[in-house]
Amino acid sequence: MSSIDEELDDDFEEEGRNTKAKEPARWYAVQVASGCENRVKIDLTQRIHSFGMSDRIYQIEIPQTPTIRLKKDGTKTPAEEKVFPGYVLVSMSMDDDAWQVVKNTPNVINFVGSEQKRGYGRGRGHVKPLPLSRGEADRIFKQALEQEAVVKTDLTEGDKIMVMSGPFKDFAGEVVEVSPERSKLKALLSIFGRDTPVELEFNQVQRQG
Repeated sequence: MSSIDEELDDDFEEEGRNTKAKEPARWYAVQVASGCENRVKIDLTQRIHSFGMSDRIYQIEIPQTPTIRLKKDGTKTPAEEKVFPGYVLVSMSMDDDAWQVVKNTPNVINFVGSEQKRGYGRGRGHVKPLPLSRGEADRIFKQALEQEAVVKTDLTEGDKIMVMSGPFKDFAGEVVEVSPERSKLKALLSIFGRDTPVELEFNQVQRQG
């Protein structure tokens, strides 16, 4: 094939890519470096504007649920906890250009998808991005919106505590077990001269000493 023919083929291929119908918007999970979710969202937003990709990359979300951080001194601080640490969700119409803008964002590791043999899916690396189903996306965002605030604590096994509310108010004790998923702890309280195990809510106690 002559060089002219090759140029014509390249032009035709490029034109075919440019006129190809745009893929529908789907949500994709993107793995990022630990602790860099917010940074990736900021950087990717800037890249979308810089490369003029707002017509193909529409939304970036980091699903979070409300929490209340209960410090050892009893101070309560409202906060948010990421539903999927190490991931961001991107709504986009997938094509090679949109893929490149997302994949080459600093601290992005890769799209979540199926691993492919080398050379399969040119321009997509070795992972074929797989979109979330509508049901999966709906469940994720519904969970983030409807989740009630979860109480977290810095208390650990062996900490001395004072009960601040409830039937055991003003009793002192020692933490023997912490259950973060239930926002509860078990403590040994001195009741009638005997160490008695009692289960308490995080917000019922305060660390002593």
